Amino acid sequence: MILSGEQLQQHARDIAASLDDVTNGRPFTPHLDVWKVHDRVFLIVTDDDPDLQIVTLKVDPHRGDALRRDFDTITIGHYLDKQHWISIGPGSGITKQLIGDLVHDSYDLADGRHRKQRP
Repeated sequence: MILSGEQLQQHARDIAASLDDVTNGRPFTPHLDVWKVHDRVFLIVTDDDPDLQIVTLKVDPHRGDALRRDFDTITIGHYLDKQHWISIGPGSGITKQLIGDLVHDSYDLADGRHRKQRP
């Protein structure tokens, strides 16, 4: 089943909200829903354009290259460093599992602490 843009964004928000030490706000513009761990951004949900329902996540550059190659709706990150961020829109192969994995990975990259060190 292909996720709609709204489903993709809501699933990313739900995963982010379930993680430890996460804050959420709109510090840049009312149309960007920004999620942080320890004051470091790991997820941006774009709300300003119904035709561009995407999430933007931090990613290891090598994994980002592979994801952009393998999925038509994964592109270089909007708004941030193009090497370390990807934007994901709805499309073939974009599943809840993939979104969940990418949100967790982005959180880990932004957090900077090894998972075992977390409470």
